[in-house]
Amino acid sequence: MVGSCCGSVRVLPRLDPAPCNALTQTASGLLVPRTAVQGIAPGTAVSAERSVDIDVQTPTVGACPETWTVGARLTPVSGQTSGAASLQGSPFDTWVAVPGTLVLPEAGVYELDADVQGGVIMVGSVVNAIIQARLFNVTANAVVPLSARTLVLFAATPAAGVTHTLHGNASAAALYQVAGPTTIRVEGLKHVDSGTTTGEVVAATNFRFKKVAD
Repeated sequence: MVGSCCGSVRVLPRLDPAPCNALTQTASGLLVPRTAVQGIAPGTAVSAERSVDIDVQTPTVGACPETWTVGARLTPVSGQTSGAASLQGSPFDTWVAVPGTLVLPEAGVYELDADVQGGVIMVGSVVNAIIQARLFNVTANAVVPLSARTLVLFAATPAAGVTHTLHGNASAAALYQVAGPTTIRVEGLKHVDSGTTTGEVVAATNFRFKKVAD
């Protein structure tokens, strides 16, 4: 294209009409497209602590048109452990840590679940022998709400000289929100109103977590 101004001559370049040419020629000049990315704002959707991974496949070099392929997949963090603790020799009504802690790696809401078992041997006349378990936030030094479970409760009074062995199990579970990396453990406790008990134990045969929300 040829134009003139004030006695001079200028040559305007011609645009390639191919469909891959993103430029548009107008009377006032060239229009260059731009990409506007929109989302929900304000919010917390931008963070390295995500439960969704984004995969991007770039176009082949020289492809016309250029095709970008974007995919997403859920990748919630999870983990599990196990452990057991003998309560024999520990004071009554005192929580004892069960070996085998879990570390929640990042902020978010987690599903915590522990398959806990407890046992106690009662020697002679015993009233209200109890074994309990709970989840405990080591980082915050606080009990995980709604996680305490009674594994064994024997309220009767066996005859003198008779030994009874009791065993029970439960699932100590809770939805729990943390603000950052957090260590969680299982704890056990023994209680008796009167009489003699021995062989008290609490075990977490499977203690696990799964992140369910950011």
